[in-house]
Amino acid sequence: MFVRNRMTANPFTVTPENTVPEAVEIMRKRSVRHLPVVRDGHVVGVLSHSDIAAASPSQATSFSAGEITYLLGKLKVGKVMTRDPITISPDALLEEAATAMRDNRIEMLPVVEDGELVGVITESAILDAFIELLGFRDHGTRLTVDATDAPGVLARLAQATARHHANIQHVAVYRGSDHSTVVVGVNTTNTDALEADLAADGFAVLARLVNP
Repeated sequence: MFVRNRMTANPFTVTPENTVPEAVEIMRKRSVRHLPVVRDGHVVGVLSHSDIAAASPSQATSFSAGEITYLLGKLKVGKVMTRDPITISPDALLEEAATAMRDNRIEMLPVVEDGELVGVITESAILDAFIELLGFRDHGTRLTVDATDAPGVLARLAQATARHHANIQHVAVYRGSDHSTVVVGVNTTNTDALEADLAADGFAVLARLVNP
C-alpha cells in the first residue's frame, strides 16, 4: 500500500508569519495535533503542540498572565516550528513512512511531490491501515498457527483452506528462528474441520478469533 492511499490530501497549514495563537486555534477547530508550515507551497517546517509548549513561558516565570498572553500573541510560527522536517513521497510504501516515523519519533510526515505539499500521513492513518491489512474487523475467523519456517509451508496452508472452500482474506507471518507464527484470516466462522485438517498436516493452531 502506498502513502497516497492513506494520506490526508489538502491538509490544514500555516505560514511562518502566522502567530502561534492563530495556529493553536486552527489545531483546536480542526482537531489536529500537527500543522505543516508552508511558504509558496513548499514545506519549511512542522508545528506541533510540543513545539508550542517548549516556546511557552514556564509556570515558574515572573510574567503575569496578561504579559504571557501578550508575548504569545506576538510570537510567530516561524520562531517555534521544527525546521527542515522529514518528508515523504506519495509513492513511498506505507511501511517506509512507518519506519521513518518510528525511527525519528514523530507522529506526522508531510507528503511532498515535485517539491510541493500534497498531503500528510499520520500515526493514526498508519494504525488504521495496519488494522485493515490484518483484517481485524472483517467478518470471519483469524487462526493463529505455529508453522515450520520452510519453503512450501504457506502453500500447504493455502491448500488446506481450499479443501474446505474457505477463502484466505488476510495473512501475516511473524518469523522466528526455525518456526513462524502465521495469522490466517478466512471468510468463515466455522473452522472446526479446517483446524482438524491443519492439525493432521502438522500445524498447531494456537488461537482462534471469530468476528461474526
